[in-house]
Amino acid sequence: MKARFTVFLLFVVILGGCSLFGGEETPVAQEQPTNTPQRRSTSTPFGPEPSPTTASATDTPTPAPTATVVISRHGPDNFPENVSPLTGLVVENQALLERRPLAVKITLMPRSSRPQWGLSLADIVFEYYQNGGISRFHTIFLSNDSEMAGPIRSARFPDEALIRMHKSIFAFGSADFRVLNRFRFADFSPYLVNEYPAGCPPMCRYEPTTHNHLVTNTPELSEYISNQGLENGRQNLNGMLFDSLVPTGGQPGTVANTRFGPQIYHRWEYDPTTGAYLRNQDVQDDLGGAGEEYGPLIDQMTDEQITAANVVVLLVPHDYFSRSPEIIEMNLAGSGDAFAFRDGQVYQVRWNVPAQDSVLYLTNPDGSLFPYKPGKTWYTIIGTSSLQSQPEDGTWRFEFRIP
Repeated sequence: MKARFTVFLLFVVILGGCSLFGGEETPVAQEQPTNTPQRRSTSTPFGPEPSPTTASATDTPTPAPTATVVISRHGPDNFPENVSPLTGLVVENQALLERRPLAVKITLMPRSSRPQWGLSLADIVFEYYQNGGISRFHTIFLSNDSEMAGPIRSARFPDEALIRMHKSIFAFGSADFRVLNRFRFADFSPYLVNEYPAGCPPMCRYEPTTHNHLVTNTPELSEYISNQGLENGRQNLNGMLFDSLVPTGGQPGTVANTRFGPQIYHRWEYDPTTGAYLRNQDVQDDLGGAGEEYGPLIDQMTDEQITAANVVVLLVPHDYFSRSPEIIEMNLAGSGDAFAFRDGQVYQVRWNVPAQDSVLYLTNPDGSLFPYKPGKTWYTIIGTSSLQSQPEDGTWRFEFRIP
């Protein structure tokens, strides 16, 4: 029955002249999970038809209730002015799209730095291996602002590719001198914002006598760059295709576990009531037989668990720039294998970054664009030799390895 309905729906879309790449929205009577769960912001099935043998000529049947949902398709280019090219969603305050994206480097360790601020307000988050068995977040804000984002920590070499592809302003705490030397002579260096010499605002210390965390305010971060006389307008962020219709060809993908080491491991669990994946994070070290133990990863700005419409695991070549201290390079260019989780399904796809300033996008094995679900995307970057397991119950597991 679902297959017949899907074919019928596609037939209606074709007759209506909807383009796969156009920014069109078509109301369809269909029950479907919402794209993203509701969060605190600072800012029925069909009934039974009356039997023809019992209904009288004077009876007026009550129409069966339906749930009307907007089928949304946007990208990979020609995005409407009020739609974020990083989420495929309408942005209430269109002025937020008329600026450069804001990237903030946010820590995961020590655990006393959790819950972090602002993670749920980012359009896109990249998590990658840093050193010593731990990972960090490269968060990208465009559709939303966050009065606090952090705690902010140091930059690493892989941040360069992410800054270039999103044309971002980048807030970070510090870096190894070799990373700083490369970044200082890069063309994006004017858009690097550190505590020194930027000062507060936009880079401030939260409770310096107790929790001495470095944080930023994203509106102030953007204003700081504008006040330097630097170009800070809307950027070309084309590349991602968004479609609320669930693609065919997937396998059950309700849980995605990734382990970077005994200190850092996480789990995404699909919630069918919201249509989103919920983030759970390590709460203890898995040493000496302690085992993995998880708890919800919370955003201190909203007091709610982190969610994502799309969870994508990227297999990317890793190499050592230095083994002591451990400094990692990643080749996030060209293309590679990936696993895309959306709507409780997982798809084996390819990631693509054809040029330095290209936004990462996904393709199917036949080369056609793979559609993201409208909403936030979290990427987990692991090495190409990382371990993968595929149980039959929809639970997937990835263990980070460097080739």
